[in-house]
Amino acid sequence: MEISKIEAAIEAVLFSIGDAVHINKLCEVLGQDKKTTKRIISNMCDRYEEENRGIKIVVLEECYQLCTKPAYYEYVKQISHKTREFSLTDVLVETLSIIAYKQPITKLHIEEIRGVNSNHAVNKLIEYQLVSEVGRLNAPGRPVLFGTSQDFLRCFGLESVEQLPFLEESQLSMLKNEVLEEVQLKLAD
Repeated sequence: MEISKIEAAIEAVLFSIGDAVHINKLCEVLGQDKKTTKRIISNMCDRYEEENRGIKIVVLEECYQLCTKPAYYEYVKQISHKTREFSLTDVLVETLSIIAYKQPITKLHIEEIRGVNSNHAVNKLIEYQLVSEVGRLNAPGRPVLFGTSQDFLRCFGLESVEQLPFLEESQLSMLKNEVLEEVQLKLAD
């Protein structure tokens, strides 16, 4: 099959499915190997950028999805009533950060780290589809394990959680001291 037909097939599949499609599934459908398929998709991504198109292909771990470029979100939003808008409060950002860096993690472990009940925060993050159940811990009661979702990666422009910023020990220490000072001030009130 010639490259232009493979590109058209990739575009058709990604457009029709709407969600992310795993590279193995694309290879199977196209009858191409992984290396060739990735190279073709990479070339398509470059061309979408060069031609200043309204779409792009997003890489999410080993999956690909056809998406609107962020610059054109407002146009889509004006027509579509399905766009999700949500507000990430400090509590939600804190909880999401814990899940992102410690995943897979149980709600109990999240609460141990935060020091407060996290039911509402975790449920809100699930509602926003930034977090999902990724399994069960092999322990009494089989507690749910949470992790970030593909929507999380998409929202934060990451291909995988390995791209999350790494905090040096000195930065962690500084943040811990700031939190302790803040807690002490609140306890003094």
